[in-house]
Amino acid sequence: MRPIGIDLFAGAGGLSLGFEQAGFDVKAAVEIDPVHCAVHEFNFPETAVIAASVAELTGDEVRQRAGLEEKTIDCVFGGAPCQGFSLIGQRVLDDPRNKLVLDFVRLVHELDAKSFVFENVKGLTVGKHKAFLNELVEAFNRVGYECRLPWKVLNAGHYGTPQSRERFILMGTKKGRELPDYPAPTTNVSGRPKLFPELNFGPSCMDAIGDLPDSDAFETLSTGDAVKTSRFGTPSDYAAELRCLKNDAWHFGYVREWNPNVLTSSARTEHTEISKRRFRQTEEGAVEPISRFFKLPSDGVSNTLRAGTDGARGAFTSPRPIHYRYARCISVREMARLHGFPDWFRLNATKWHGARQIGNAVPPPLARAIASKMIEALGVLPSRPDKTLSLGDPELLTLNVSQASTRFGITPPLSRRDRKSGAKKRKQEDIEKELSTMRVANG
Repeated sequence: MRPIGIDLFAGAGGLSLGFEQAGFDVKAAVEIDPVHCAVHEFNFPETAVIAASVAELTGDEVRQRAGLEEKTIDCVFGGAPCQGFSLIGQRVLDDPRNKLVLDFVRLVHELDAKSFVFENVKGLTVGKHKAFLNELVEAFNRVGYECRLPWKVLNAGHYGTPQSRERFILMGTKKGRELPDYPAPTTNVSGRPKLFPELNFGPSCMDAIGDLPDSDAFETLSTGDAVKTSRFGTPSDYAAELRCLKNDAWHFGYVREWNPNVLTSSARTEHTEISKRRFRQTEEGAVEPISRFFKLPSDGVSNTLRAGTDGARGAFTSPRPIHYRYARCISVREMARLHGFPDWFRLNATKWHGARQIGNAVPPPLARAIASKMIEALGVLPSRPDKTLSLGDPELLTLNVSQASTRFGITPPLSRRDRKSGAKKRKQEDIEKELSTMRVANG
């Protein structure tokens, strides 16, 4: 039997994929962003995608909607947004902006999970934010869970990913169960001094994306994100795994039916000739001074790929790095390679949503390393499934926020502009109500 996992704050599914590859069956994914929900449903067709806020759900509701009423939940994992660190003299978890963190603890308890993995930004471990960690450990302790201490910050670059990306990881189990160990690093970060002298450098940017054809060579990619081609180059070992050319490329996950001769998530980006000239003149590993875009080093690793914000917070995308060979920003597929996503894994067809989904995700190789230690602590011997999965309806990859909201039966999130308009409308209504009251009072 494969252990059962549940992904909270699932996004497009970086943690889901890593846990599946380690040997878990991810039976439920809770995510409030409908565009992320659609992509998750496409890539994980047998996972129940629950389009809702964790604040609105109970453990019993998650079980019911995922068909897990009588099942044992082996691990709940995810990364709740944490924002409230400015209050002085108060417990950080009492800040309403951090309620989702307590909802994560609550659902771990209500689901009676054997274990949990909580991930978040490295910033939680710095300065006054450390109070948050002590309170979080205490919150888990109150509901019967012990945490592996000291907690750690792990860099995806130390687990075979060509990107320097640090994440805070807290793991724990029900009291009385064996605690997991943190995974030992397997690689150094390419192009930098060796932090672990006994280990070899991991894959470089060239290893990750050097075999991919140039998206600018395909006119079709001006209006779409996929094209059938045979122009792939000779892959490195890292790229061969992501192209599923190696025997162990699927790890302990399910094989997907897909067409490896289609270049996906590769919509072109149009740049001015002036921008292209600046990109060419920028040295590898340096920042282009006007745009502030980072240029990938061919023999090093990517900087941390970031997501930008969603529509509810103004909707801007963090810049994609400049390709080390071509005078353009990298494509979403090239971002996915740098993040450790295999080529069968699809993102939303738009560059904005696709890049945001990668920037929000935990790199699957890092997630797999963590999940492998959790499986070990659970006493489970991982096994390769015989079943092959068909990917979902391709229409899921093209849905905008409104369309995805309709499909999943939820209210579209308000953009900043919508919120301002709503506030103005409410303010006008209050003024009119006050004037009406004054008219009545004045006869």
